[in-house]
Amino acid sequence: MEAFRKIALALTIIGALNWGLQALMGFDVVADLAGGRDTLIARLIYGIIALAGLVSLSYLFRDEPERHQRIEKDEYEWQTRPPAGMMEEK
Repeated sequence: MEAFRKIALALTIIGALNWGLQALMGFDVVADLAGGRDTLIARLIYGIIALAGLVSLSYLFRDEPERHQRIEKDEYEWQTRPPAGMMEEK
């Protein structure tokens, strides 16, 4: 599943770069490679990139429980640890 998300993120970045080229230079890479903007191949590529964008949108709403649990554990751990020097060996 992680590989799927990475592929979706890469396609989203490619789509963003394509839009950037379109805005800055008026050059559409997908349309140029597919033989025109209205061809079936171009429409499929645009659709795949749009789906990748939707999948990548989940990163905005993805909760990171591992990170939160680690912080909570670290914050609690300092309260239960004895102060330095209290645990000397005799």
